[in-house]
Amino acid sequence: MDNQAEPVTSKGKSYDFYVLYTADGYFYGGYSDNAERRFVKHQQGQGAKFTKVKSRHPLQLIYVQSFTSKHDAMSAEAKFKRLTRPQKEAFLLAAGVAGQIWQSNGGE
Repeated sequence: MDNQAEPVTSKGKSYDFYVLYTADGYFYGGYSDNAERRFVKHQQGQGAKFTKVKSRHPLQLIYVQSFTSKHDAMSAEAKFKRLTRPQKEAFLLAAGVAGQIWQSNGGE
């Protein structure tokens, strides 16, 4: 996965806003103090209720952005979840995520 924002350079803890793409064509936004570890949990069926559904697997981690505060990561997640599907796609395209990921699947 190579669509990561600039790494957090402060000495403190960082928090990630991340986006998953599901096998059935949905985007899932979340936050964590470690997006890669959280992605593994989602893949193992131990993540959010939304990603536990077998038809949503396999999942793809398509975007990660790091923040210096939990509040900022949670805020990014909330903003993403309020976007419409076309707005989410535009956000991800602007961030450098390849549109072929969802265009080949047909989307939500």
